[in-house]
Amino acid sequence: MHLIPIVEDILSIDPGMRFAAIIDLKGNISEAIMKEGKTSLKTQREEEHFCRQVALRRKMRKQFDKSLGLVNYVHIEREKVTQIIVYPKRKTVYVTIEPNIDIKRKLEIVELIKKKTVRL
Repeated sequence: MHLIPIVEDILSIDPGMRFAAIIDLKGNISEAIMKEGKTSLKTQREEEHFCRQVALRRKMRKQFDKSLGLVNYVHIEREKVTQIIVYPKRKTVYVTIEPNIDIKRKLEIVELIKKKTVRL
């Protein structure tokens, strides 16, 4: 499956999108793109480490699926960036968004990402 078009499609959802990555279940980056005109807030090494941690946290959350239900998405608000993580079946989608976007719009972005990545 070609992942670049999917990542580009995710980045085109909103002008406030910064970064999008598709990560395998072991935490390896399958494809990632920083939106043109944006600068990374992390080094490449930090980004790779963070993606491995995302995969680890997914495994940790899975142990609660039976009692609490499946994770819909993960939303983290930071001072400099919003991080959103979505769990399609075989991949993990990690995006960063400008923090000043309205919360309702962020929820719309989550739903659009889920629709665009349902087959991953």
